Amino acid sequence: MAQNSPTQPALSWTVVGQGAIGLLAASRFKLAGWPVQLWLRQPAALDIRFEQHPLHFNCATAPLAAVLIPVKSYAVPAAVQALLPALAPDAQLVLSHNGMAATEHILSSLSPAQGLWFLTTTHGALKQGATVRHTGQGQSVLAPLNAAAKNQLLAVQQAMDIALGPVTLTGNILPFLWHKLAINAAINPLTALNNCNNGELAKAQYQPLINQILAEVCQVAEAAGYPLQYAQMLEKVQQVIQSTAANFSSMQQDIAHSRRTEIDAITGYIVTQAARYNIAVPLNTQLLQQMLQLQHRG
Repeated sequence: MAQNSPTQPALSWTVVGQGAIGLLAASRFKLAGWPVQLWLRQPAALDIRFEQHPLHFNCATAPLAAVLIPVKSYAVPAAVQALLPALAPDAQLVLSHNGMAATEHILSSLSPAQGLWFLTTTHGALKQGATVRHTGQGQSVLAPLNAAAKNQLLAVQQAMDIALGPVTLTGNILPFLWHKLAINAAINPLTALNNCNNGELAKAQYQPLINQILAEVCQVAEAAGYPLQYAQMLEKVQQVIQSTAANFSSMQQDIAHSRRTEIDAITGYIVTQAARYNIAVPLNTQLLQQMLQLQHRG
């Protein structure tokens, strides 16, 4: 097989964890014929069923050439710290989580030849026991965060197109993160607090809440230098609610399974930024407090 064949990857990929999006990506790699392994806290092989396919994943062995890290925002620092001794000298790391990316500390822990990326995705996946389903066809935006990443643009974009594509490459991920942050802020806390699927939010009783959440987020985004159009965001949120009506948000799933949520990186980030710019965000503040109380009880 020719080295430049699309089915012959330039990099061998490792996926961290066994969350739904990570296993979706790993499954798509495997079904496309790409070698892929898993890095788990308790090293072991893993057997799952993805759609109708039984799949077997081996435990990762060092050195790791390319790593997709689709873990919760709060788990990223510990995951990267655990990976560091196993990374190849020129390894490529792709972070992917909800909320805003805090990457300064991670960049400083990598060597100059190791690349760091951020990928934001709208794909939906659900893991139930050993079964993983692709519950929402989406797309992704990928950004290199340092010079070493820019040296591997083609190889990493090609891989992410397989795993979580179609992928758009950008030089600045922040406008895309603000856009997704607004959508997550409008949907995730409400579904978690009301223990409902996304489609439930189409009901009239939720519209004033969604309107106010978005109005507050748009104010903060404008102050931060990443303006969002309120009418466009409202339309987008309603589209997401309709197109993912049967889906449960990751935050609802976390609360349902008594897991820590990403509320700090979503609504918490909005509240923190609002305070920085002296903007009142009463509803987002209330939702943050309610979520933290609910999470604490869980």
